Amino acid sequence: MSEKEKILKLFPQPLFKYQVEDYKVKNKKLLDYIYELYEEDKLGVQKSNINGWHSKSFDLQDKKNIPNEFFANINPFLVNVFKNYGWVYDPSKVVCTAMWAIINKKGNFNIEHTHPNNYLSAAYYVKAPDNCGNFKATNPNILDRHMRAKSNQPNELNSISASIKVNEGDLLIFPAYLPHSVEENKSDEDRVIISFNIDILK
Repeated sequence: MSEKEKILKLFPQPLFKYQVEDYKVKNKKLLDYIYELYEEDKLGVQKSNINGWHSKSFDLQDKKNIPNEFFANINPFLVNVFKNYGWVYDPSKVVCTAMWAIINKKGNFNIEHTHPNNYLSAAYYVKAPDNCGNFKATNPNILDRHMRAKSNQPNELNSISASIKVNEGDLLIFPAYLPHSVEENKSDEDRVIISFNIDILK
């Protein structure tokens, strides 16, 4: 475009994607922890999961347990998200309100949903075999769904959703209001993730 013409992309919807270092070592410990929870409570809870297993919220009171160790490891990424947003990061006020695991076997998926009453949400991929299903985000501007012009070239200005391929060790952090879902696991292996929510205390 020329200097006399600009596109001001106002109010973008961010999704931060990171690759965690030494994720193979970290993930082995996390998998053992998650499958132990699964064996203790195979019923789990029903949320956005369709036929998959959704754990109850992790115990975050024990500061030395595996969930808190995991949260401490990924905290620098959270600080980076705050920096990119231009938010004030006060560790005494940034709290994880809930953390849980999801195991999706072949044919399982998660329907579109949001995480109300939080600032940020996240998904960390502990196990993500090929063809296990992408993370899908949808434009929260619902007006765009009701009145749409025809387009011949999909781009960030006319798309109402985006599908993001994920790999083991990937950490996605996004605004909690962002509608998102997880596509069907078409592999023969489990897809295993840890999700959590972040609030900022007043």
